[in-house]
Amino acid sequence: MSADKKVALITGCSSGGLGAALAIALHKAGYRVIATARNTSKLEETRAAGIEDLEVDVLSPASISTCVRNLEALTGRLDLLINNAGAGYNMPVVDVDIEEARKVFDLNVFSLIGVTRAFLPMLMKSKDARVVNNISIAAHVGLPITGMYSSSKAAANMMIETLRLELAPFGIRVIALMTGSVQSNFSNNIPSRKSEAKTELPEASIYRVVPGGLKMMTDPEPLVMKDAMDARTWAGQVVDDLSKLNPPHQIWRGANVNVARLACHFPVGMFDKQLKQTARLDELETALRDSK
Repeated sequence: MSADKKVALITGCSSGGLGAALAIALHKAGYRVIATARNTSKLEETRAAGIEDLEVDVLSPASISTCVRNLEALTGRLDLLINNAGAGYNMPVVDVDIEEARKVFDLNVFSLIGVTRAFLPMLMKSKDARVVNNISIAAHVGLPITGMYSSSKAAANMMIETLRLELAPFGIRVIALMTGSVQSNFSNNIPSRKSEAKTELPEASIYRVVPGGLKMMTDPEPLVMKDAMDARTWAGQVVDDLSKLNPPHQIWRGANVNVARLACHFPVGMFDKQLKQTARLDELETALRDSK
């Protein structure tokens, strides 16, 4: 293995996900890529592409420390860290399970701190160190039913913006990926989609007035995947952006990113009608009005 190759480590690289797509795209671009996952048996896709891997649980300090030691022994360097591991949660804010919500914030926000801090000594040795964090356009759009996910991404985005300034004096670039709709298995990481978790609104939910519950609660994929970009296309565009000498602080790629960017500049409430329709809140308003 060439010692001149830049080394990239990516979290959350299970097959079918965006981490795997990024790993393969970076591998093709000439990087020495280290794909990681909590369960390395789920790395079939990256292994088939000839990509090396390591185990890491981004919520376990001990696991992260072990991964750092293993990376030092394997490559001796790190130039690009991509924090990609994450999870969603579909539930009206007043109905969320607080413990599930904490898990989402632990993974989507606090794991970024733990992983970045642990690999910082290796990054400090690189002449062109970059820390990339896969956020989401959800950080900028308050989509009904995804309040915990969107708020965790908004928190992560603000933290990353601060980190960008704090690490700049050391020559480390911090970049946020504002990812739009991309075809992936991300919905498998949504608690309400898992067999062991509740799949519908709580019995006492005020939203049960809508027959069948809210659409996003029981079947979020149609909205999430509508017009979604192919993962390989998305990853290729992201890698092209990252390969620039001076990449932007934020990289907007994926379907619907332009709408999200525009929403950032319009008055709050401009897109309320469309957002309500996605979760059938318009039907709820009609049902409540007719019941009076």
